[in-house]
Amino acid sequence: MGQGKTVQRSLRSEVEHHLKERGYTLTKLGEITGINQGVLSDILNRTPSRAMTIGHLDALAVAFNQPPGWLYELYVTECIVEGRVSRSRVVPYLVRCAEIGRQDCIELIVPKLLDNQKNLSILFSVAEKLFTNGKRQESIPFYQLVIESEKDNHGDRFVMSQYRLFRAVQGGANSEKKWKAVVRFHPYRKRLPENYQLDALLQLANACFTLHNWKEVERYADELRELATVIYNEEVQRWEIDGVRGILETERHLVVYYGQGFLLKGLALQLQERYEEAISCVQVYAELGWFKFRDELAEMEIEKFRGWAKANNYTLNLLMGRTEFLSEYVNHLANNPPEILAGMFTIMETANRFGLSVDDIVERFSKEIACFQDYKDPFSLTRHLHFRYHLAIYQLNKGRVAEGITETLRCLALASRMMEQQKIQSCVAMFWKYRHSASDQQIDEFQNILEGRNK
Repeated sequence: MGQGKTVQRSLRSEVEHHLKERGYTLTKLGEITGINQGVLSDILNRTPSRAMTIGHLDALAVAFNQPPGWLYELYVTECIVEGRVSRSRVVPYLVRCAEIGRQDCIELIVPKLLDNQKNLSILFSVAEKLFTNGKRQESIPFYQLVIESEKDNHGDRFVMSQYRLFRAVQGGANSEKKWKAVVRFHPYRKRLPENYQLDALLQLANACFTLHNWKEVERYADELRELATVIYNEEVQRWEIDGVRGILETERHLVVYYGQGFLLKGLALQLQERYEEAISCVQVYAELGWFKFRDELAEMEIEKFRGWAKANNYTLNLLMGRTEFLSEYVNHLANNPPEILAGMFTIMETANRFGLSVDDIVERFSKEIACFQDYKDPFSLTRHLHFRYHLAIYQLNKGRVAEGITETLRCLALASRMMEQQKIQSCVAMFWKYRHSASDQQIDEFQNILEGRNK
């Protein structure tokens, strides 16, 4: 107890020291920090002293030209007083510690919180605030603490932590971590409330798409379609019987989940070369104007699906050998620049499959192709990877070996960053086949990629 008081006085004595050193009055300090003079007096002079918020401490750090996180190691005594935890102070404190990287302070206070099972709600709140503020990586350790310490594996907090942890991992390009996150979260997906289930199934399908696990994409897309249909039918029935509209609060409009179920199912079928089945999916999301409860946002989403259906119809026709659609598709891409990446993947695959010459198309979109490397989202990375792979094959088939090797190396570098083992093996085999034609510079680059020196 005595030691705790000493530390508490240390926090205030530090502030008082800097106050005197700069010759500030409380009035002046209040002007600089924006903290009311009376509040400052209560914090520094009242007995017992008024508790200091982490916002106060941050403002004082700025006033005294100190770095972010100044005196954070002494702030623990503001959070736990005589064994009582102040939720209103400890949550903002831990959020700030995570944001600025004060792991030492987190390690100082978390064991004290874990002494009482009730404090798991505090750690969960910290994780939720970080997650919703876009600090997903910083939220991960707190969700993990909740999962490891929670006794009720069927409770809402435990299941939500599993879901958030899965979502937090999906932003990166590491395929191995993504797959582990999918496997870890899979058993809990149906324990979520329905509004979160919709989001979860969409994210699971998207994750598996970037992992090229088409059967799993189909599974989650089917579950998404089924759940969205059930919820939609329930909403329509409630409206027709009671005149009550109770659309669930979700990240996206309900029509998005319904349409995405068919879109993702169609893409998975396409990539398994089941083109006729894929076309039947496209026909569903091509026209969703029948969907009830449409607002302005829903109309915008429905229009997006119409555009995707048009592009994917071109794709499927080309992949089935109907190459008479090629020039029409190229014009469509020129008028819809965001679709060029996906379109060039289709065009290169079609060219290789049916022996077409598409040099003029590659030249036409050369500026856009040069910018493919700027894409960072998982879907675009996957499409970029496939495009590079098919472009490498195309160049080699055309007898342009130097260009083909260059594209093979670009594909290999991207596959290595994404940890796409299947593509890595394919690129290594392709390079090895043409190694005798590679320049010294290309051989060096190949070695650097394999040894992890080309990131």
